Amino acid sequence: MSALAASTGAINLGQGFPDVDGPEAIKRAAMAAIEAGHNQYPPGAGIPALRAAVATHQRRHYRLEVDPETEVLITTGATEALAAAVLALAGPGDEVLTLEPFYDSYAAVIALAGAAHTTAPLVRGPAGFRLDPAALRLAFTDRTRIVLLNSPHNPTGTVLTRAELTLIAQLATAHDAIVITDEVYEHLVYDGAEHIPVATLPGMAARTLTISSVGKSFSFTGWKIGWVAGPAALVEAVRTVKQFLTYVSGAPFQPAVATALTDAAASAWVVDLAASLAGRRDLLCAGLERAGFDVIRPQGTYFVVADGAPLGFDDGAELCRRLPELAGVVGVPVSAFTRAGSAADAALRSAVRFTFVKRESVLREAVIRLAELAAR
Repeated sequence: MSALAASTGAINLGQGFPDVDGPEAIKRAAMAAIEAGHNQYPPGAGIPALRAAVATHQRRHYRLEVDPETEVLITTGATEALAAAVLALAGPGDEVLTLEPFYDSYAAVIALAGAAHTTAPLVRGPAGFRLDPAALRLAFTDRTRIVLLNSPHNPTGTVLTRAELTLIAQLATAHDAIVITDEVYEHLVYDGAEHIPVATLPGMAARTLTISSVGKSFSFTGWKIGWVAGPAALVEAVRTVKQFLTYVSGAPFQPAVATALTDAAASAWVVDLAASLAGRRDLLCAGLERAGFDVIRPQGTYFVVADGAPLGFDDGAELCRRLPELAGVVGVPVSAFTRAGSAADAALRSAVRFTFVKRESVLREAVIRLAELAAR
């Protein structure tokens, strides 16, 4: 979709990356690290200052205690952390359970591990996309080795509630499954929604690997600095795989990210970003509704899901291929995040994901262009 936007001149509301950088002070910290000579291999687990900053972040925000020496691993973004964790902990004969729709790299890495990918659907209702408890219970089996959980959730923007997370935790415990959580949008929640890490629930710290990154919270998606935090034995298993993937990366970015996670001004910047994104979300949602889409208002992330069926498009993929011609805008079909033939795939066949992590001026122009759909 990004290639389609580039080739047609359409506004790219498909791929979720900001068009404005994060805090200037953090950029300067990275430049200073380069000048200071932080340009060779960092330690395999990540520099001590960054591991300590991750531990401090977990304690300050969630009262989670992790040992930076043995329970934190720095990775090449959250994507590598997720891949290394699945490759380390699952294999042939195991099942890895995700919500559906799911971020596309999940299916790929589960296949690379040789495990079976099972899903539990998020179902649209009056309160947006919510977990289906009965379907979740059915999705667990004696072969469920990992629950790979994403909240705040891409692509739907759902923030799972404490009750939903508690049910997942109870089922994971009953089936002796490890929970791997993708929390990269942890600070980007709106309208009073609360992000609750699974590791904070009773008994779950011992069976949960928490994954996040600097990319989304601080608008430095290209730096690719992520981390894994959790029990030492599980983190060591992930590190054993990670050393044969990238080994290490991001030497001058690691000191800068340590600053970002501990600096009060940088933390305030993230709060302001979330408030700004809530306003940009509202701008795009209103424009999509005026264009004729049925919009599901997100509680978090960069994304909104909009149904093209009211516009006469039952196939979201077809709509996305035609949107540059029809409106000069690009989105991503939600079918890119589902399994062909699944109940979720059928329910979301006409849905499109749009991102609002763009400058307000860009979104206003996109809304003007999308209004052409209503005039068809």
